[in-house]
Amino acid sequence: MPQPTTFAAKLRWWRERRGYSQLALAGLAGVSQRHLSFIELGRATPSRAMVDRLTAALDIPLRQRNAFLLAAGFAPRWQQRDLTAPDMADVTRALDFTLAQQEPYPAVVVDRHWNLLKANVGAGRLVAFLTGPAKSDAAVNLADALVAPDVLRPHLVNWAEVVRHFIRSVEADASADGRAETAALLDRLLRYKGVRAALRQAPSAADAGPVLPMHFRKGGEELRLFTTIATLGTPQDITAQELRIECFFPMDDSTDRRLRSWTRSRPKPKRG
Repeated sequence: MPQPTTFAAKLRWWRERRGYSQLALAGLAGVSQRHLSFIELGRATPSRAMVDRLTAALDIPLRQRNAFLLAAGFAPRWQQRDLTAPDMADVTRALDFTLAQQEPYPAVVVDRHWNLLKANVGAGRLVAFLTGPAKSDAAVNLADALVAPDVLRPHLVNWAEVVRHFIRSVEADASADGRAETAALLDRLLRYKGVRAALRQAPSAADAGPVLPMHFRKGGEELRLFTTIATLGTPQDITAQELRIECFFPMDDSTDRRLRSWTRSRPKPKRG
């Protein structure tokens, strides 16, 4: 559902989306319910400080807080820097450190819509094993790679279980950030063959464990991994807030040995 454009309508839209009454939001923001009602009716104009208080109380993402400021007649506050920007050097260094520490296990950095931004060597080895060497200059969306029928799906034994959990996480993202782009991603994923059928399936025994494995099989090799997803604490930048670091861990000794064996593989030197 498209977001409204006026401040009053946006505030009401987000309040209802978050499930707050006017009284509850007023209490969270430290304002009177009467004043909040006047703002939602367009009878009172919020100050910049009031915009900050209301959007913070509603836990609105920084990108959308800029839209609130613009709707109230103020300049945006939150920047969206490129990862290569000089003042993002500390963030980039931390990301690179995390990826390096995860070796030989795979790890990737993605944005809010699962576009691949960084990957460690272990991730490259896993992709090369499953699908062949990736093109270094090709844009990769990990959501499409997981859900589409012709990338990871042929090698993912429990594809239906994994995709069911993943789609629910994208639905939660779409609900949380209210962006048309996230809704479009969800719609695109749901259009892939077999996805809606997977969502209708009852949970299997694999869903009962503490974490859901990703069970890959190719030829005579099998890999079982689970993932963790981390975000940056106290972000003050849109790009930084939307970053995700996904780390893969082996779920059994054979997977651990296989991942470690790839680090010992060396191409034979050419003769002559």
